[in-house]
Amino acid sequence: MKNVKIQGIIPPILTPMFEDESINEQELRHQVNRMIDAKAHGVFPLGTNGEGYALTAAEKRRVLEVVVDEARGRVPVYAGTGCVSTRETIEMSRMAQDLGADVLSIIVPYFAAASQEELYAHFMEVAEAVDLPIVLYNIPARTGNALAPATVERLAKNAPNIVGAKDSSGNFDNMKQYIERTTNIGKEFSVLSGNDALILPALVFGGKGGIAGCANAFPRTMVEIYEAFEAGDLERAKKVQDSIRPFRNVFRYGNPNSIIKIAAGLLGNPVGPCRKPFCSLSEEGMAQLKKTLELCVANGLH
Repeated sequence: MKNVKIQGIIPPILTPMFEDESINEQELRHQVNRMIDAKAHGVFPLGTNGEGYALTAAEKRRVLEVVVDEARGRVPVYAGTGCVSTRETIEMSRMAQDLGADVLSIIVPYFAAASQEELYAHFMEVAEAVDLPIVLYNIPARTGNALAPATVERLAKNAPNIVGAKDSSGNFDNMKQYIERTTNIGKEFSVLSGNDALILPALVFGGKGGIAGCANAFPRTMVEIYEAFEAGDLERAKKVQDSIRPFRNVFRYGNPNSIIKIAAGLLGNPVGPCRKPFCSLSEEGMAQLKKTLELCVANGLH
């Protein structure tokens, strides 16, 4: 198994598209370099912000090929390979391993309701089928299934290559329990915040960083939260963490994935629209987004 330090700020990188929804590989390469230049600690294609849920298997393969090729080992590549079924998740995970991914991020199965025992069996079978570090991905608002802290602890103890968990529940106590239950299990286990508003609180309580969607708009700012904390400058870390609140407040106008991609475009990155039907923003939302981005830039976010 690859020895990868699961820590820092890992942007779930956008999948740039042309107006016809085909993938813009040149811009994808630019986005990889943009994140690395901002000192991100990894890049993560095929995640929620990368619209992995809307790409075909062939497109996922090509996106990952491009990202691995462009990253050139400068930072770890986290690949989102979770699918509804265990069988397809294993197929995608083996594909990612063959293409040179460094870490797998595997979302909790979605659409159909699953018991904790079913989720445990799913992740154990996938872990046994590959030889890469795995980060569990809990996002119950999108999947309809929540990965309980006790199940995370059980998986961490019983699968050597399950080495982390990303919690996007927005429930800080849930993430804190992930941290508490995996602190003394005989191996290093990294809990990452999937909610950008909770990156600093997670770090304070023993988390290792965040998979930060807002980094697609302001990569350097998101990295600064982690850097300030690691330098022991908690006041600076708090100031930077708070600085992204106005941007996140715009999420109330629609799908956060779409808003982040639109924002990246307005900030000068030709990443194109999200794939239909998840691609629109109301006139009110667009006006507020533009106003907020102007404020963020004026305040030094970058």
